[in-house]
Amino acid sequence: MRRTDKDLLVTGLKRLAITVLLMFTAPIVLWQAFKNQENLFFWPVCIIGIILAIYAVYMGFKGIMTIMDSMFGKKPKSS
Repeated sequence: MRRTDKDLLVTGLKRLAITVLLMFTAPIVLWQAFKNQENLFFWPVCIIGIILAIYAVYMGFKGIMTIMDSMFGKKPKSS
């Protein structure tokens, strides 16, 4: 029976914590951008918000995959 790799589990939980933080930050940044469309900084703030949203999705997947690897082990590469 395989045991859970606790260090890898903590890493996955940290990634999920970053995901939760970004899940709140990205919509707030986008909302601020769209609220001030006539402002000079509309496009830079909008692009930053979109990048944060994409990074939130990426970190979510990486966090879940890291937790799964800590519980079940990594898949062996077939080559």
